[in-house]
Amino acid sequence: MHSNNNDDSPAPTRSPQRVQLTYSLGTDGTAGPVHHPLFALLDALHRGGSISAAATALGFSYRHVWGELRRWETELGRSLIIWNKGQRAVLTSFGDKLLWAERRAQARLAPQIESLRMELERAFADAFDDRVDVLSVCASHDQALPLLRELALAEQLHLDIEFAGSLDALHTLDAGGCLLAGFHVLDGVARGSVSARTYRARLKPGHHKLIGFAQRVQGVMTAPGNPLKVGSLHDLSRPGLRWVGRPEGTGTRVLLEELIEQAGLKMPEAFALIEPSHGAAAQAVASGAADAAFGLEAAARAAGLGFVPLARERYFLVTLKSTLEQPAVQRLVSLLGSTTWARTLAGLPGYRATEPGAVLALTKVLPWWSYRSKH
Repeated sequence: MHSNNNDDSPAPTRSPQRVQLTYSLGTDGTAGPVHHPLFALLDALHRGGSISAAATALGFSYRHVWGELRRWETELGRSLIIWNKGQRAVLTSFGDKLLWAERRAQARLAPQIESLRMELERAFADAFDDRVDVLSVCASHDQALPLLRELALAEQLHLDIEFAGSLDALHTLDAGGCLLAGFHVLDGVARGSVSARTYRARLKPGHHKLIGFAQRVQGVMTAPGNPLKVGSLHDLSRPGLRWVGRPEGTGTRVLLEELIEQAGLKMPEAFALIEPSHGAAAQAVASGAADAAFGLEAAARAAGLGFVPLARERYFLVTLKSTLEQPAVQRLVSLLGSTTWARTLAGLPGYRATEPGAVLALTKVLPWWSYRSKH
């Protein structure tokens, strides 16, 4: 812990830090990321600017926070905070790097962590109450799905969600690996569009049914205040601007390609970073590892970023016509059509309830198919 304004000096080489994971059981209905007290402490110091403010935010005494800081500095062999009496406390460059590294790792692993948590909860649900119905869902990562899952649990319905790219989710559905798949597509796309070329062969009228889930906004995530004045996808080609990309096969990558084609632009040959989820893309920008990213407004707002809206899209759940009448599926459809779900969506930035719970025909919502007239 420094008491002057000099940053931390190079430390001797130490053994790699080992990570051990634990989890807790409870019935309070809360769920969050994998938690470590050191990073909660660093975040509170970063936000509050003093040990006393951090202690108040965390509900600990000043003495406890001071002692924990010294203990962790000894454990890690590095200083974590620069502190002068009467001045704002700041993290050392190592402390700052440590905090952002953990945030980015949490964001990158969020879909896998959420899937692991849901798998554990399913196991305990089966053990404690055999009245709980289980619905397997493979879906493109979304900010609202975990909220739906919490509402469903209160109705004795467990959504066993596995996050994957939109294309992988549809493939898993047809392979019998899940009962519902989730994917998203730009509103009003034409028959010859990127979305039509991508999804048409994977969706079969009369075989698949769409269930309305949500409408959401995607656009450009920027640093707070948008200091680089990023305003559109034309800035993808601006020299020196570091963009975050998404992996091929994800629905957001398809959407980005759609918008780039509509604007008459070319897809960048390479991105500065490729991140697996909206949250990870947002944290890359928030940490300064990138200047801009394309993704969900809700993820940008959660990370305290600026946001430039570019597209409104529909997110659908897809099931086979043969499984639509299963009681568990019908219970989920009913929940999606409830006012409770509409209110939940209204609390997420950029989300809107558009035909939630409605069972929709592919050819009416996505008119990408043509049939020869029979005479």
